[in-house]
Amino acid sequence: MDKLFEMIPFKPADILLPHDCDMSRWSVVACDQYTSQPEYWQRVADYVGRSPSTLNLVLPESCLEGPNVETDIMEINNTMSRYLRDGCFDVFPGALIYVERQLHGGKTRRGIVGMVDLDQYDYEPGSPALVRATEGTVLSRIPPRVAVRKNALIELPHVMLLCDDRESTVMQPLSALTGEMEKVYDFELMEQGGHITGWLMTDKHQQLLSEALCKLGDPAAFRAKYGVGEDVSVMLFAVGDGNHSLATAKECYERQKRLVPPEQWADLPARYALVELCDLHDESLQFEPIHRVVFGVKPEQLLADLMNALPGAYEGEGEGHSFSYITRSGKGTVTVPNPAAQLAVGTLQNFLDDWLLNHPGAGIDYIHGEDVVEELSQRADAVGFLLPAMGKEELFPTVIHDGVLPRKTFSMGHANDKRFYLEARKIR
Repeated sequence: MDKLFEMIPFKPADILLPHDCDMSRWSVVACDQYTSQPEYWQRVADYVGRSPSTLNLVLPESCLEGPNVETDIMEINNTMSRYLRDGCFDVFPGALIYVERQLHGGKTRRGIVGMVDLDQYDYEPGSPALVRATEGTVLSRIPPRVAVRKNALIELPHVMLLCDDRESTVMQPLSALTGEMEKVYDFELMEQGGHITGWLMTDKHQQLLSEALCKLGDPAAFRAKYGVGEDVSVMLFAVGDGNHSLATAKECYERQKRLVPPEQWADLPARYALVELCDLHDESLQFEPIHRVVFGVKPEQLLADLMNALPGAYEGEGEGHSFSYITRSGKGTVTVPNPAAQLAVGTLQNFLDDWLLNHPGAGIDYIHGEDVVEELSQRADAVGFLLPAMGKEELFPTVIHDGVLPRKTFSMGHANDKRFYLEARKIR
């Protein structure tokens, strides 16, 4: 199987799954969700009780900079060691797991759990790597995550990679072949997470996947799909969820590389990170816009500065990039013709970044719902900006041309639809 995936940055892994375990208590949602809702995590803790659970193997995002973080990390590492020592896991060597998750709303999301080669991933904007970040990585967010991962014995992924498979050549053939596969889990996720089923892919199915991914990564097909020249490097995968988690895995790998000679790098478990690969065009993947509210401002002045800073900007709908604004005094729309950025969010965010640097008394918040923007914009010192949803088809071309998306461009589904921790892999 190694030769099948030799030229692909996504590969089979030695996957760990718990046995003799209540799976609905084992599997919990990604730690970066519900950060402002401690009651959610308390319900989860009450439900899990003393059962084996991934809840005991991850650190909630809200605790990353807490006063007890070092003790929390030590307890997590001790629990990992105990689970391994007690034989809590079955090992599936050289495995890929095909996953179907019926979301709470009824749609089914398909994916494949395997590992990504971190030597072929880069989060720097404009990177020519096969695997690229979709949003700017905030470097200050990496060290606290490194503190959690650097001594961990196992990893549990909530990273979702996306491929731009417009012809449905990757997931669709596998969905028709599950009768040939061994079912390795099938259970209801907690807290309206839906239902999840996983099947162990055979050698035949791994070969089908390898062939499909090789075709997606063919340089000639890539250039034709995106209308780019030979000087543009192939981008096979984009990081959909978990940008900072994958950047953390990369940093931990780079640290280990500095401790051993180059001929040993290929054998470092840290060279790889467990992920779930999904198709960008899966109908269950919904891209929702993330809006902006700027506080501590004189609304009229901010809007005037915006109009002056963006060449040709005018009030009203038109050709180019358009976005709406809301203040206590009323609403309007700004259109920017011939924009330099690929997306309206890029046009607005580039202006706001510069403007906020020169107005230290102002602040910005990123909001998911239009109704919340409407409410917050009734403050006398606030301006809300409503942005259009980004089309899925814009994701890969924007990253290819612009390097990365502006931060907080889109949200991929609701919190209860995010990836749940389930599979694991030894990284030391």
